[in-house]
Amino acid sequence: MIWRYGAAIFFKVFLALKNETCVHSHLPAASFGVAGNFHLALLKTTVFAAAVLGVLVTGEESGLRGAKHGRMSNHNNHSNPAAPVLLSIAGFDPSCGAGTAADLKTFAAHGCYGVAAITALTVQNTQGVREVQNTPSASLRAQLDVLAEDCEIAAVKIGMLGNRGNAVVIAEFLDAHKFAHVVHDPVMKSSTGTELLDAAGIKYIAAELLKRSSVITPNVPEAEILTGLTIKDTSDMEAAARKIVEMGARAVIVKGGHMDKAVDILFDGNEIMPLAGDKGKEEALHGTGCTFASAIAAHLSGGRSLFEAATLAKAYVTKAIEKAYAIGKGRIPLDHFYRHKIEPPARGVHEVPQHGMHPAAEPAAH
Repeated sequence: MIWRYGAAIFFKVFLALKNETCVHSHLPAASFGVAGNFHLALLKTTVFAAAVLGVLVTGEESGLRGAKHGRMSNHNNHSNPAAPVLLSIAGFDPSCGAGTAADLKTFAAHGCYGVAAITALTVQNTQGVREVQNTPSASLRAQLDVLAEDCEIAAVKIGMLGNRGNAVVIAEFLDAHKFAHVVHDPVMKSSTGTELLDAAGIKYIAAELLKRSSVITPNVPEAEILTGLTIKDTSDMEAAARKIVEMGARAVIVKGGHMDKAVDILFDGNEIMPLAGDKGKEEALHGTGCTFASAIAAHLSGGRSLFEAATLAKAYVTKAIEKAYAIGKGRIPLDHFYRHKIEPPARGVHEVPQHGMHPAAEPAAH
């Protein structure tokens, strides 16, 4: 029985990697029930083997592209395959390490087209948040409505809300449109400790908004606030996950980045599925939660199961952390495009030919 289950997990994750994305990390998420160590080792071996085999997928081959969804863009005489359109509802971070900027970069890295509704403008850099100006609820509603009128939205990722008024607007928006996939990262504080959601907003998430999401992804401090429980280890994380589902959530991933071991707990209402990975230095990083939730939304829009989406998202975040580099004097944002490096044009090539194509963009000779 264990061998059959292990083989199924191997096959599913291998196919997910082959058909969807390039995941180079050898420390993916894992499911380990009774035979925990065996499953963890098996899944690590799966992803590592896929990386060794060179499972590298281009944008055209990605299962997230429009051809898989049967959608083609034919506006203005264009007939290119249309990427899934994903909506980010979150605050704006001028340093672009978190919030809508991180969401949009993650969507693009997964072959999706991102649009965004801004819940708040922040004054911040890598060293911290200095000021927060929440978007008026009427303006947020207008942003959401105009996007929904124009685009076929495949998935929604929710982040910072700012206050209860904005949370209510989002709940009404979700009720009106019934999107297939909604991933909610219930941001309550910035990585440096600034409050990003008022007390009434927190109560509204717990009572109403979490019911409207496909999955909610609180970190340990956020899960403690939502449930009122104290979380010290993975068993406490499991208890919190169960309580959040009892509160109305369809599924939850309690993120363990603040714990001694980097184990997340996924609970879909039926089964507890731990997701293991590398332990990053949370105190030095910025935007990990936004990126994780956005990557899950991208994979769900491509038809993945929640377990597969979370597994691949965790592997992506692990590698983006590994490749991260400092841009300022404070926390380090992730390298969302570690798979997509663009070579600069050759030195000394500056003139643009009469036909309008820069030499660096000329097609290679065959």
